[in-house]
Amino acid sequence: MNILFFLTPKSEVAYVYDTDTVRQVLEKMENHRYAAIPVIRKEDGRYIGTLTEGDMLWYIKEQGDLSLRKAEDMPMTAIARKRDNEPVDVDVNMEDLLNVAMNQNFVPVIDDRERFIGIITRKDLIQYLCRKLVTVQLEAGGMSIR
Repeated sequence: MNILFFLTPKSEVAYVYDTDTVRQVLEKMENHRYAAIPVIRKEDGRYIGTLTEGDMLWYIKEQGDLSLRKAEDMPMTAIARKRDNEPVDVDVNMEDLLNVAMNQNFVPVIDDRERFIGIITRKDLIQYLCRKLVTVQLEAGGMSIR
């Protein structure tokens, strides 16, 4: 199966650039209600990693007295990322995609030049697998739907 069936394209995904400030990141995550957000290199569109709420909280704690005004002047690259979401190539097979998705809420998808092209959410994969399971069980005659 082609994984592009599950892809939420870059144009529909909130992400931040490595040139953004801490305040811009905070506002984008708040606005979209994201707990984690992809980080893209502005210069060439490559996927760099994933910034999480936890990363932000640890950074704010370390700063001691971080105000929004100060956050306007701080580059987001100053924030240490604990764990990046592992990306997959656009031509990854379904089994490998599922293995990666088991450990992260979304899977960044990159092209052959490592440019970010979108994400696949674990939720979309689970919904697809549940529909497949129901279909298989119905075809086998072994399931009743209530």
